[in-house]
Amino acid sequence: MTPGRPGLAALGDPAVLPDPYPVLARLREASPFAAAVSSSLPEGALVVVGRHEDCSRILRDPRVSSERNRSLLASPERQARRLPSFLSMDPPDHTRLRRLVSKAFAPRVITRLAPRIRELCGDLLSAAAVKGEGEVKGEGDVKGEGEVKGEGEVGGGCRGGQLEVVSQLAYPLPVRIISELLGVPAGDHSRFAGWSASLAHSLQPQFGVADASSTAAAEQARLEFADYFRELIAARRARPADDLLSELIRAEDDGQHLSEEELIATCVLLLVAGHETTVGLISNAILALLRHPDQLAALRADPELAAGAVEETLRYDPPVQLTARVAGGGMQVGPVSAPDGALLLLLIAATGRDPEAFPDPDSFDIRRAPGHHLAFAAGPHFCLGAPLARLEATIAVQAFATQVAGPELDPAGLAYKPNVNLRGPQRMVVGFERILS
Repeated sequence: MTPGRPGLAALGDPAVLPDPYPVLARLREASPFAAAVSSSLPEGALVVVGRHEDCSRILRDPRVSSERNRSLLASPERQARRLPSFLSMDPPDHTRLRRLVSKAFAPRVITRLAPRIRELCGDLLSAAAVKGEGEVKGEGDVKGEGEVKGEGEVGGGCRGGQLEVVSQLAYPLPVRIISELLGVPAGDHSRFAGWSASLAHSLQPQFGVADASSTAAAEQARLEFADYFRELIAARRARPADDLLSELIRAEDDGQHLSEEELIATCVLLLVAGHETTVGLISNAILALLRHPDQLAALRADPELAAGAVEETLRYDPPVQLTARVAGGGMQVGPVSAPDGALLLLLIAATGRDPEAFPDPDSFDIRRAPGHHLAFAAGPHFCLGAPLARLEATIAVQAFATQVAGPELDPAGLAYKPNVNLRGPQRMVVGFERILS
C-alpha cells in the first residue's frame, strides 16, 4: 500500500462510518490507482476511481459493462449466475427492459403522485406528534392536552416530544409509495423490511473474506421475494388491476414481453431500490439540515428551497456511496492500465466533494444547485427512479422544515447502518417543541 493512502478496508471500519469523507478524500486524491488484490489476478484487476471527471467519463463510456458477474473479481458461482435485473445488464437486453419499465417513471407520471406523498407525510408527522406526546406525558395524558392546544397544532399541541426520523418518516414514506405503485397489498408492507435489508446488505463491498451469513440471508431473501411476487403476478394475470405490476405484465416491446423471471427481478429491484436509497436520502438531508441550523432556517423561511436541499444532499452526503463497472477490453484509466474484466470501483461519494468540480465542496449550501453530481450515476444506467426519489425527498424535507418546530438532534439517538455502500442513519432521534398540522 502506498504511504499516506488508506486501504479500501478503511471504509468498512465502524469508526469511519459516521464520517467517511476524510478517508474518501484521500482515496480520491490518490486515484485512479490499482488496488491490491489476489496474487492470482493480473495487476489492475481492481481500479479505484474517485475524481469527478474520471467517474463521469467512465459511467458514459460504451466500452464499460454493468454485468459485474463478468469481472475478474467475481467468484465462479457469481459468474455462473445470470441476473435478469436490468441494473446488471448491458444493451440490448438492458435497453429492452428499461424501455418497458421507464414509462411508469416518466416525470409527468411521477408528478401526479405529489398529493399522495404530501398526504402520507402529513399522516406520518401527525402520528409522530401523538406518539411523541404520549411518550413524554404518559399514554393516559394525551387527551387532556387537547384542552389547551393552539391553533394549527397536531395532537393537542405536542410539546417536548421526540421523533425517530427513520422509522417514523424516512422509511415508511417511500416503502408505502412504491408498494402502492406496484400494487402490493398494504398488509404486506411490513414483510419486506427484513428481505430488503438483507438484499441491501448484500450490496456491501467485500473488503476481504465474504460474510457467509450475510450471503445466505440475502439468498434466502431473494427466494422469499421471488415466491411472493410469483404469487402476486399470477393473481394479476388472472385479474389485472390499476397498478404498475399489471402494466409490466401487459408491457410489450417489438412483440416481446417480460418473462416471469424478468418480472420478478424487476419488481424486487423496484421495491428495494425504490425505498432503501430514498430512506437514506431523506434521513441524510434532515441530518445535514439539523447540523446546519442556518440552512434549516433558510428553508423554513422559503420552503421552495427544499428541492435545492435535496440536490445538495445528493452531492454532499449521497445515499449511494459507490458503484462499479467492468472494463471491456484493455482500458486506460489515467496512468493505470485496466485489463479486460477489471472491476472499476467508482467512489461516487468522493466525486461530490471533488474541489475540481465543486467550489468549497465540504460546505453544505442548499442554494448551490449542484446539477452535475453523480449521485444517480450517469449514462445509460442513470437512475430510473430519480424523479420519484427527488419528489419524495423534497416533500418530506419541506414538511419537516415547516411542521416540526424547535427540532434538536439527540446525539445519543444517532446510529448509522453498518453499510458502506448504502449510507444513512439506522436511527435518528430528534426532539421537538411541537408538530404543526
